[in-house]
Amino acid sequence: MNPIVTVQDAVTAFADYMEPTDAELDAIETEMPVILADIDLLDAHIATLDRTPTEMDERRIRRARRRALAARVELINHTVTASGVGA
Repeated sequence: MNPIVTVQDAVTAFADYMEPTDAELDAIETEMPVILADIDLLDAHIATLDRTPTEMDERRIRRARRRALAARVELINHTVTASGVGA
């Protein structure tokens, strides 16, 4: 029989490095409008899972889809301009 040992030391040995870096936090902050727009789109879809979507639901989904697309376009345009490609 093999003894079961814990790997606590191996797991917590890198605990200081498990926090996100400043660059990762900046990237998340930059992508936050896209994330929030995707959440709104998912909320609109989830609201219609257990029933037939009404005209109001369809409008909400279309608006959320347009906001998500606009947020992605804005992020891409910002990224391209920031990297100097569009300058």
